[in-house]
Amino acid sequence: MLKQRIITALALLAVLLPALFYKSYEPFAVVMLVLIGAAAWEWGRLNGYGSRLSLMLGGEMVLLCALSWWLGLLDQSLSPVWIIAGAAWVLGGAALLRVAVPGWPRIPRAVRLVGGLLALWVAWLAAVQARIVGINFLLSILLLVWVADVFAYFAGRAFGLKFTKGKLAPSISPGKSWEGVWGGMAGVVVLAFAWVVADRGLDASVPSFYTRLDARGWWLLLIGVVFLAAMSVVGDLVESLIKRAAGAKDSSNLLPGHGGVLDRVDALLPVLPLAMMLVSL
Repeated sequence: MLKQRIITALALLAVLLPALFYKSYEPFAVVMLVLIGAAAWEWGRLNGYGSRLSLMLGGEMVLLCALSWWLGLLDQSLSPVWIIAGAAWVLGGAALLRVAVPGWPRIPRAVRLVGGLLALWVAWLAAVQARIVGINFLLSILLLVWVADVFAYFAGRAFGLKFTKGKLAPSISPGKSWEGVWGGMAGVVVLAFAWVVADRGLDASVPSFYTRLDARGWWLLLIGVVFLAAMSVVGDLVESLIKRAAGAKDSSNLLPGHGGVLDRVDALLPVLPLAMMLVSL
């Protein structure tokens, strides 16, 4: 299993890294187009749609993103989109975690389907527009999610339930603890301030997400990264909730050893538009 995970991860990096570091953003946009299309296919399956209709949903998502690209949305200011998407994630995520697994099937299936597809579309817009801003900017957002996840894992294993009596969301994701969340937040705070120092020392031509927030005050940087770390947990929990309601262990088997695309990007779905919202405001 570990060998399979490593091989899949290396194959993904072999595709993603050259696209990310290419001199223009187009290859990265195409790779993200494919991934978001696959995630839309998984979303259809998780909501009980058949293979043919789910495949159509994946194709329609690719067409929607491609049409947005052709219409020039990537070159425009999308602040209203980020604000609406951010509010939907904060309020909708809180509501979903409140009703937990039993509440998900009570939402009309059409509403669930459209809401998920819109979240994927907005995430594609945010990821590609962040790449247009600059590699340093996009990487700083991506690493925030990955560092939060890694620090949460090790903090949870080392300190889980040593300071609190209850787990974070036992009915949704029994393995997560509050100590893990706090560890993830501590990790991104260290990452953010270290990145700001590095940006200044290297005189980065494209400021990172952290440097842009720090320019308005270190307190805003602190609040911003802690908020995004919390929302990465919300994205993870929401996908776990949906999989439990659907009776699925993974969103698909597209990525051997890792599950599906949604399993890998769940925490990024709220963080990308919210990060764009913070810097655009």
